[in-house]
Amino acid sequence: MGASPTDTASGLLALCVLQAVLAIVLGLRFRMPLSFAWSTPGAALLIAAEATTGDFRAAVGAFVLCGVLLLVTGLWPALARAVTRIPKPIASAMLAGILFPICIAPVLAAVELPTLALPVVIAWLVLARLAPRWAVPAAVLVTVVGVVLSGEGADLAAAQLWPTVTITWPVFDPLVLVSLGVPLYVVTMAGQNVPGFEVLKTFGYPHPPARAILAGSGAATLAGAVFGGYALNLAAITAAMMAGPDAHPDRDRRWIASVTAGAAYLVLGLGAGAATALVTVTPPLLITAVAGLALFGAFASAMTGALEEPPTRVIAVVTFLVVASQISIAGIGSAFWGLVVGGVAMLWLGWRPRRRSLVSEAE
Repeated sequence: MGASPTDTASGLLALCVLQAVLAIVLGLRFRMPLSFAWSTPGAALLIAAEATTGDFRAAVGAFVLCGVLLLVTGLWPALARAVTRIPKPIASAMLAGILFPICIAPVLAAVELPTLALPVVIAWLVLARLAPRWAVPAAVLVTVVGVVLSGEGADLAAAQLWPTVTITWPVFDPLVLVSLGVPLYVVTMAGQNVPGFEVLKTFGYPHPPARAILAGSGAATLAGAVFGGYALNLAAITAAMMAGPDAHPDRDRRWIASVTAGAAYLVLGLGAGAATALVTVTPPLLITAVAGLALFGAFASAMTGALEEPPTRVIAVVTFLVVASQISIAGIGSAFWGLVVGGVAMLWLGWRPRRRSLVSEAE
């Protein structure tokens, strides 16, 4: 959409720094594993909307609109409550469906990229038995070493380590605002924020601070837009790593993981050029495989939560299958459509939550 490589590196830096600030400040404030990320479905939307505009200033105007809508959602209590109340069987099944394609990646990578993937899987397997908390870092380290030794990382030495900050003042083109700004908000809410809230609930955090999270991510999106950042939100997949038992056996101590991740994002932002180069030269399937190894525990917990109540198992399975299909309709990903189909199935089959659930929702 007209962004230069310098604009892109500046945007990556802005996203890393701002999501780090959100994770550290809100994690410390609420003592919860609140992880933030840039919008993955939003990035897919930007690629799909490539022909919408060739003027990056107009795209920045759409980013500003998305930030305003996120901020309003956080400041409007009724709207914030509406987007965070989802029955547990549907929420857990949606999370499992999101994680499923990632969790099968180690199997696919071991077959398609055996020389690169098998050492990663073996390193993870050995340390998962001997030192579980170091299993994923070891897998990441082996991945980097394997990429460099294979010759794929030959261009890393030439990468620009320090990104240049650029400022792009927005232009508010009505067509771009409608065709890009509003859909960016919708897919970010449906594909990231809603699953992110359900991840927290699945792992035992029934009352995440929705208003602070949404208002904070909206304000951060507004602040980062002029530097090229497009949308920030509550994380879903990385949140599953930090909110799950692998982060810490004690649920009350898992917030440390999100604060630590925030500090790591600050470092990553400073090396945005090198980080981008590393991701560029690494086979995408291998990156997904490492993430899949990190998410086995989260996937198991999500499936257990989805299927624990016999009356809702069919509803959970339907939701899981729709989300795992990775379909996209009208630019909106399968997480949202799984939520819709699961809700319709629940209404049609006449399931009602137990009285305890009703009281909990009322609270």
